[in-house]
Amino acid sequence: MSKGRAWVLGATGQIGRAAVRALSEDGWEVTAASRGGGRDESWDDGVGAVALDRDEEGALAAALGPGCDVLVDMVAYGRQHARQLTGLAGRIGSVVVVSSGVVYEDEKGRSFDTMGEPGREPRYPVPIRESLGTVEPGEDTYATRKIRLERDLLAAGDALPATLLRAGAVHGPYCRSPRELYFVKRALDGRTRRVLAYGGASRFHPVHSANVAELIQLAAARPGSRVLNAADPQAPTVAEIGEAVDAVLGRSTETVLMPGGPTPEGVGSTPWSAPHPIVYDMSAAERELGYRPVTGYAESLPETVEWIAGQLAGRDWREAYPAMLRSYGTGLFDYAAEDAWLAEHDRKG
Repeated sequence: MSKGRAWVLGATGQIGRAAVRALSEDGWEVTAASRGGGRDESWDDGVGAVALDRDEEGALAAALGPGCDVLVDMVAYGRQHARQLTGLAGRIGSVVVVSSGVVYEDEKGRSFDTMGEPGREPRYPVPIRESLGTVEPGEDTYATRKIRLERDLLAAGDALPATLLRAGAVHGPYCRSPRELYFVKRALDGRTRRVLAYGGASRFHPVHSANVAELIQLAAARPGSRVLNAADPQAPTVAEIGEAVDAVLGRSTETVLMPGGPTPEGVGSTPWSAPHPIVYDMSAAERELGYRPVTGYAESLPETVEWIAGQLAGRDWREAYPAMLRSYGTGLFDYAAEDAWLAEHDRKG
């Protein structure tokens, strides 16, 4: 017997693919909506796929028809999308929306938005609970748009129960900006040494797309208005991640630890680098949803590494991952600057 009708917006993205699969396997009648209307080969034949531009006036309302029991939204940002969803409250039983852990703010008002300012790197409690303060809502940054979305949806109350999932550093196949590329490409390029700032101790809590999907299907079955963190059972250091990637590829790389922050040229900087740990508490999800992770970081890594390597085969990384280039720039793989720093390091040593 079907658990009901589920709609997934952003269904062909990294988390969306896993969410559609998890909901379908859990007994939901799933409609997978995306701009291209594509399908994932792992989905059951019963999954319906539709092409939809949610920003086209009236398109979502028309596509929904009589409505659905739960709508899962991977791609919602800001007030406009909150209004879109709450405007359909009479036709949607509940929503599950992917937000982000970047909305948190420490006790001195520091956040991801201030991380690039000298002395304004956030120093969060370890672990971060959902009760921690957040940035002010707005439309200027990713974080302020996400918290605006959260607050507007929660304000709907019982009219539209909304679960907001504050995701950590998402990883797994189909990621457009895979942080693991930093280590995979270096290994494939034959780099025998790497430099890690902050003593290699940076921790930016990851979450595998399958674990987010598990949270989604649990929340879909238990409608309510709540905010929950979404993270893996482990929060490895950047040095441990580098070693784990080496193990998957059968490589051995010398890690050179830089005691402070990266150089002005970016030597030592990685997609996980931060001077203070960012670790999310998962006890609320365990308590409220009965959540148990379906995978861990190290055990899921071989599939991720295989996906990244496959995307790189015969292509420049900038072509394979243009979103990564936009996010981090070309300095991510500035081997000349890295080699110059290592030469000076060896000379002084």
